[in-house]
Amino acid sequence: MVEAFRCGYVALVGRPNVGKSTLMNHLIGQKLSITSRKPQTTRHRILGIKTTEQAQIIYVDTPGIHLQAKKAMNRFMNRTANAVLEDVQVIVFVVEALKWTDEDEMVLAALKNTRVPIILAVNKIDRLKQKDQLLPYLQELGQKHDFADVLPLSAKSGNNLPRLEQAIISYLEPSEAWYPEDQLTDRSSRFLAAEIVREKLMRNLGQELPYATTVEIEKFEELERLNRIHALIWVERENQKSIVIGEKGERLKKVGQQARLDMQKLFDKKVHLELWVKVKAGWSDDERALSSLGYRDDD
Repeated sequence: MVEAFRCGYVALVGRPNVGKSTLMNHLIGQKLSITSRKPQTTRHRILGIKTTEQAQIIYVDTPGIHLQAKKAMNRFMNRTANAVLEDVQVIVFVVEALKWTDEDEMVLAALKNTRVPIILAVNKIDRLKQKDQLLPYLQELGQKHDFADVLPLSAKSGNNLPRLEQAIISYLEPSEAWYPEDQLTDRSSRFLAAEIVREKLMRNLGQELPYATTVEIEKFEELERLNRIHALIWVERENQKSIVIGEKGERLKKVGQQARLDMQKLFDKKVHLELWVKVKAGWSDDERALSSLGYRDDD
């Protein structure tokens, strides 16, 4: 008997920095969500669409849910992550092996109100030095909730991801595909370009400054053999502008070079990228400024 084709939305949720974006990128086989070692790298909901012979899985990468939501930006991220839970068929709750925190507890409390299957994905098992601690930890986590599955895995190395994918498909409803077979995301090229620049800022700047930056694409011109892209990097204070630019413009040049190479891979053509840095005081704690920069609840 031939299995019915299945389709549905699958939310990847968890606290910041547990590897949700890395997990989605590896599950769909292409880099869509930006990643860095810094918490709260993901700010928006991003769809990653994977179509196989068995199913179309529409992964929804979400910002990390966190306790300290003091600024408007942080509140926006929490709202975005929580809103996703209402419209999915499966939830993958991503946690870190041997590291359960108050924020994990907060995420679990939010998930207990949902009625869909929750798969607990215990990530970063490749980092464990004492492997014998894993089984007792999995058993301990299994007592916290009636999870549909508890799966140890490594998003970075790909360990156990096929098993996770099969578990997800088993909980999806039979349905035709909702997106064309070759579609990878619902996001525009402009959005993806802005995210690539922001990733390079996250990776090249110190601990605090990346959270005071955002990127706006001012011009995106698609020519036959070239994409011409002009991006504005917004910071909150004048002294931050000089840090982003760096001595003799070296840091901004490095960010631009790295971003351009990633864009050329993603768009499969040459990219001419120009970057400018401007100041918009207090943008990350101003609801109107956030909305004008693309951080909207209806997004």
